[in-house]
Amino acid sequence: MTEQTLATSRLHVSDEFDALMERLDAITPLLKANADANEAGGRLTPEVEAALKESGAYKVGIPRSLGGYEFSPRQVIQAIEKISYADASAGWVFMALQMITGTTAAWLPAEATAELFPNGEDYALIAGQGTRLGKAVKADGGYRLSGSWSFASGMHQATHIHTAAFCEETGQALVFTLPKEQATLIDNWDVMGLRATGSIDYVIEDVFVPESYVYEVSTMDSLNGGAIYHLGLANMSGICHTGWALGVARRVLDEMKDLARKKSGAPGATVDTDQFHAAFAQAEAKLRSARALVMETWADNEATLDRGELLSTEQETLTRLTLNNTTWSAHDVVMTVYKWAATAALRSGDLQRFFRDMHAGTQHVTSGPVVLQNCGRHLAGLAPNAHWVFLELQDQ
Repeated sequence: MTEQTLATSRLHVSDEFDALMERLDAITPLLKANADANEAGGRLTPEVEAALKESGAYKVGIPRSLGGYEFSPRQVIQAIEKISYADASAGWVFMALQMITGTTAAWLPAEATAELFPNGEDYALIAGQGTRLGKAVKADGGYRLSGSWSFASGMHQATHIHTAAFCEETGQALVFTLPKEQATLIDNWDVMGLRATGSIDYVIEDVFVPESYVYEVSTMDSLNGGAIYHLGLANMSGICHTGWALGVARRVLDEMKDLARKKSGAPGATVDTDQFHAAFAQAEAKLRSARALVMETWADNEATLDRGELLSTEQETLTRLTLNNTTWSAHDVVMTVYKWAATAALRSGDLQRFFRDMHAGTQHVTSGPVVLQNCGRHLAGLAPNAHWVFLELQDQ
């Protein structure tokens, strides 16, 4: 990234935040009411899809210069948190679509963005997978792309695909954007939780992608928008999963609070025991502590970005550690609620669905044990010259 690019790129804090959060509050009852139908259909209902689009939520990740809101990291976290509180699958779909759509808008040149983002109300929605690499071969004016990918969250709602592949001729890992119709979609999302995310597999066979629809997977050099796009894909993903875990854990705790009120006073009610009171207090403290660390970490990151600087290795480490802590703190909260809700969490309903959704969310690679181990290696001073490349801490 050039010094000029960094120096002229400030962090944008959107004045659209309060208005959008009010609109999300207004559609929260609809999101909650459709949660079971979302799960039964394996995708968001048309009513939910329309409500999210009409609210303007997907614009939070799109640069201002292309008609979007360009939220700051903490604003994005809070928007994802609110939608995930209403329904974990809707929150997951939203976080994936807004991030991939927004970063594509930031990192592709004008020739592509003019077609994908012609104005603030007419824009592509982009989903796909950026961790498994397909195969790309250089061709006149672009590349020929082939491969198979999984976990394409939000693909049912998307108009375009974002997918990663390796080009042996150039030695580059690249991200390609192409119309969804050019891929074969495999509707095989049969899972325990997050059933409504439609995180299906897809196959692409020898499809030509123009050069203008390609960027390097490790890029931090935005062509549109401000400093948030200097975070790169891994850190942008961290924003998303952090907000999701916070929203899910808060909803489950609130459900337990409502359940406790209903059960209290009944003969032998476990919610009237000192043990439950202590366990609930500990769960509340754990979630609030995790959220406080999130806001502290991202306040520091935002200050760095606003100075026109990239995050240091220490900051990238703390960002990944914060996500890991948030995810597994949320998991612990959900497990506490499952224990004390007893058979109320065993039966079909919100608690059971959120329990399953949380356990699906913990399996994402960004919150995995290897990332945590690398965080510890750096923070213990055992990798003084290392730097992060996506999710790997590499020694220089």
